[in-house]
Order: sequence, then C-alpha cells, then structure tokens
Amino acid sequence: MRSDYLFTSESVSEGHPDKVSDQISDAIVDLFLAKDPEARIACETLTTTQRVVLAGEIRCKGVYENERWADGALAEIEATVRDVVKRIGYEQDGFHWDTLEFANYLHGQSAHIAQGVDESGNKDEGAGDQGIMFGYACDETPDLMPATLDYSHKILARLARDRKSGAAPFLEPDAKSQVTLRYHDGKPVEATAIVVSTQHKEGWDAGEKEVELHAYVKAVVGELLPAGFVTANTAWHINPTGSFVIGGPDGDAGLTGRKIIVDTYGGAAPHGGGAFSGKDPTKVDRSAAYVARYLAKNVVAAGLAKRCTIQLAYAIGVARPLSLYVDTHGTGSADDAALEAAIARVAEDRLGGLTPKGIRLGLGLNQPIYGTTAAYGHFGRKPEGAFFPWERTDLADALKAAL
Repeated sequence: MRSDYLFTSESVSEGHPDKVSDQISDAIVDLFLAKDPEARIACETLTTTQRVVLAGEIRCKGVYENERWADGALAEIEATVRDVVKRIGYEQDGFHWDTLEFANYLHGQSAHIAQGVDESGNKDEGAGDQGIMFGYACDETPDLMPATLDYSHKILARLARDRKSGAAPFLEPDAKSQVTLRYHDGKPVEATAIVVSTQHKEGWDAGEKEVELHAYVKAVVGELLPAGFVTANTAWHINPTGSFVIGGPDGDAGLTGRKIIVDTYGGAAPHGGGAFSGKDPTKVDRSAAYVARYLAKNVVAAGLAKRCTIQLAYAIGVARPLSLYVDTHGTGSADDAALEAAIARVAEDRLGGLTPKGIRLGLGLNQPIYGTTAAYGHFGRKPEGAFFPWERTDLADALKAAL
C-alpha cells in the first residue's frame, strides 16, 4: 500500500439533473412501499428542459393490479414528482415544478422476472437480478467513509441548507464539488485542491458579488474541513467556467443511476455497476450493497481493520449469495478468511442470512425510507429510526466474539 499520495472524490448537489432524477425515482419507490411493503418497483426518470418522464415496471396492491391503475393513482404519482422538484427549489423558466410537462410510462412487472423472485412452494425468495455488490468502510472520518467523498458531500449539503434558509440567497440548486487531499502515512492531512461549481442568480459572476460568492464558498469549506487542512497552498477553483445561471435539467439532461460513484465511495472502493435509486429492496443491486456496507462498517467499528472491502455475488432467482469475499487491505487484526467465516456466521444469526429476504427483514428495508438516500450519498449518514439502518454499528461486538 502506498502511504503518500493525492486522492480526489466528487459530489453533486440535489439540484444536479441526475440527482433530480434519482430523487424522483426514489420518491416513487417510497410512494408505493408506503401503500404495499411488498411492492416491486423499478422506476427510471428522465429530466430535461421543462419535462420529466417516468418509465419502468411496478407491482403494487391497490395501486396497479391486473394491468390497471387504481382511481387517483396517476394523479398521485404526478403530484409526487412535482413535490420533489418543488422541494429541491426549481422555479426557473427552464425547469419549474408547477409548469413542467410530465409523462408516465410505468407499467406492470414482467411475469418472467417475478417468477424468479417470488416465494412459492419450497422455493425461497430469489434475488431480483444477477450481479456483484461491494461494501466498504475505512477509519478516515468518524462516519467511517473516505475523507475526500465525505467532505465533498458535506460542502454541497451546507450550500443547499444555506440556500433554503436564506443565508445564501444568491445560490440556485445545481452544484458540484470536488476535494483533493494529500495523504501521508495513509492518512489525509491537507487539501491540495478544492473545486466548487454552483449555480447562482444573475449578476453573481462579476465584480463585488462574485467576490462575495467566492468568499462564502471558501468560508464554508474552511468550516467543514478539519483544522489545518486548508492552507496557503490550497488551489481553489470556484465556478471556473464563469457564469453558471442556466443549470439543472435545463442545462443538461438527467437520468436515474448515473452517479453511482458519488452515491457510494467516491472511487476509493470497487463498484459492481448497479445503481440504487428507483429500485425496491428485492433488487440486490440496492439491498446487497447496503448490507455489504453494513458488514464492512461493523468490521472497522469493531477495530478488526482500518479498511475493509466486502464483495457479494448473486444470480437472479437464487436466494443465497454465490460468494462472500473480504479484503482488509493488510490492515486487519485477523486473517481475512477467518473474518469471512465470522461475517457469514454473524449474518446468519442476526439477519437470517445474506439472502434477499434475510437482508430486507434484518435491516427493515420494506419501508418508505429511500427518498433521503438519493442525494449526498447512501453511506456515511446518521442512522435515525428506520432511516439508514445499514449505518448502524450494532454487529461490532458479535463480530469480535465470532473470531
């Protein structure tokens, strides 16, 4: 392992066009799960200038059955979409929650997919798709996340908070951040470069207003990064292209699932390729990635490793994972093979196994908890009530005892 290097991660705000799409797709997931905890949803969203389009497959009792929508269901879906755009804050000529055009192409789930997932007779509930999923944790931050991504998320979350509270009324919803840190002896010690591009109101790209906007961004970054990280040598790139008035879906089309590295570990860990948003928890792209993070985080929280990567693999229609792989990158206090066996035992005891059903029930995933995941990362968040249960560290003692 290299001990001295530069590493970079990026984040995008809730107003980024791809994140608008993610949030709409997850709002639809929450809408249907609130009505039927066993609902099946695969919702894709396209956003562009003054237009939102939904497509995908659903199965939901009381909402869509026998190829028919229940009375009022279509109106509720459209109202949900408009509410998301309004909450984000889009009231611009090119994208406005009240006047945008909306089209819904959701339809029933394929019977051939359903037969592989549904429990029947002696058949256990199968995975909703094949694929590989990764979980990761490290001790770089209190949230056990890569520091570059953690700070990138926090910068944009603060900008959004200040925009909505009125503390930064010159900001608009679309924004991106990027943090480059210098690592010494494997630990982050200094910010060598900060990039923040934020949509702004007319006139905030020149003169005293531009100076004020830049000063505001630097103050936010200085407050959020650890003391001493920002130095006289830190390179700043704030709105480096100049004006950023046209943004969001008016500036660039958005699609669900195009920010999977932002959603996970900022490039510090592998990714299996499957997106999360718009999918119910029978889809292991989502639920298995969540449980892999849960297990990896508990390994690090237990002090069993400074870094931990976990891979799971599934076949569509098959309940149990095809493989479980653990890599502590030379930082573990126990052999990785022994840790794999301990994780498997603890998952069986505490979750009922790493089957899709075990994961869903063990983590309580059949609830409308996904809208909050769709911006500022699915990992490194604070578990509160039913939200972000995969961020709990309640397996740490059991893992230590199992070794």
